Amino acid sequence: MMNFNCDCFRKRRPSISQILAVLGVAFGPFSVGLSKGYTSPALASMQAAPLTTNNTTTASTTPGLLQISDQEGSWIASLSLLGALFGGLLSSQVLKGGRKTWLLMLSLPFSGAWCLTVFATSVRMIYFSAFLAGICSALINIISQIYISEISRPELRGRLSACLKIFSHVGMMVSFLLGAWLDWRQLALVCASAPLMLLVTIQYTPETPSYLVYSGQLDRAAKSLIWLKGEDTDVSFELETLETNIRLMKEQGTGCKSVILPQLVKPVILTSVLMFFNRFSGAMAFNFYAVNIFSQVFGDFNPHLVAVVTASVQLVASTASGVLADKMGRKPLLISSGFIMAATLTGFGLYIYLNRGTTTGAMDILPLLLILVFECSCSVGIQPISWLMVGELFPLEYRAAGSSLTTSISYAFAFFGVKTFVDLKESLDLFGTFWTYAGICALGCVYSGIFLPETREKPLHEMEVRMECLGSKESA
Repeated sequence: MMNFNCDCFRKRRPSISQILAVLGVAFGPFSVGLSKGYTSPALASMQAAPLTTNNTTTASTTPGLLQISDQEGSWIASLSLLGALFGGLLSSQVLKGGRKTWLLMLSLPFSGAWCLTVFATSVRMIYFSAFLAGICSALINIISQIYISEISRPELRGRLSACLKIFSHVGMMVSFLLGAWLDWRQLALVCASAPLMLLVTIQYTPETPSYLVYSGQLDRAAKSLIWLKGEDTDVSFELETLETNIRLMKEQGTGCKSVILPQLVKPVILTSVLMFFNRFSGAMAFNFYAVNIFSQVFGDFNPHLVAVVTASVQLVASTASGVLADKMGRKPLLISSGFIMAATLTGFGLYIYLNRGTTTGAMDILPLLLILVFECSCSVGIQPISWLMVGELFPLEYRAAGSSLTTSISYAFAFFGVKTFVDLKESLDLFGTFWTYAGICALGCVYSGIFLPETREKPLHEMEVRMECLGSKESA
């Protein structure tokens, strides 16, 4: 394994060090983004009409062509989310082996899953590869988020964490764009290459000081802090603070269950409810059924082109989310963006209701603007902040277990959010479905304002001198 303490990185500012660390894990979220964007163009390629010559179907002999039904396509799209659910459950155990170590180890099976798709000879092989890729995606997402939360300064944490969403959106954009020219096997080969880049870049970054201190590797923790803070920085006080608070957490784990239990249960409840509002905000419907929705709404605009435009807006908006989260705070951004999302979904549903049965295209610009404003608000608000809070609200000793549980719950919500869209559309029609999502967004604003704590510029729990349990022992 390569030594991260290279001469070329010496004597740099702490913020530069932390940016370099983020770039080291960037191919993880980028790979996940490629996976997200793969489904839409790949299904179109798989469902392409087979060639016929002299009344003979050539689907079985045409390279890259594999015919699937609509139902099989829906399972290909959703099995990755089911795999992500199991990935979330596994993450608590995986995180015990280190953040950097497991990012390294996951890169190979993630790439291998896509190689299975490249050489798939049946739909069942694609099912299995989608499920395996979903497991790896969830693990990489949560480990990357925790890694960035643990190595970044409080005033930079929001911006650096937002970079993960940016890289994910870039990956999704690349899949959309390349999918216009590549078939599903060729696109899967591109997806298989990105995790191998993670295997290379992550070797130049350190393990997080929090994990190293927690696992008793104090010498490596000191070196990691020096790498992140700069060689001219005295890290002795910071290292001592880490040791003290982690020791207190472990003591609380054995002697203060009444204190520790709320430290686990409360963050799980807070983040899980926030994830519900994230997954049922309407964003999942636009991500997985974009072309289907747009083909019903727009008369003149190409639905595939609109999908690319909305992905571009998500990418641009995500670049501002970190700055806004650090400047405005998490709660104000959640509330304001949620209100805008509710308003735009209400307007979008109203447009569909008033134009039922007609798709002239004369007013296509109106629903397009509503969709773009919705995607922009979602990409700067609830999508990045819900994952940011997963990394911020849990104490270190319970970060692995708590984040694992929250992530699993989140992907369960995602799975049901994707599956219930069709049912909602059949029972409430398309306009009623988006009015339902608008109501959920409005409830999310109320929840964020009343129950969520503000975490802007607050150190993580292990960096604070927390003496509640110690004080109770002294008074006793």
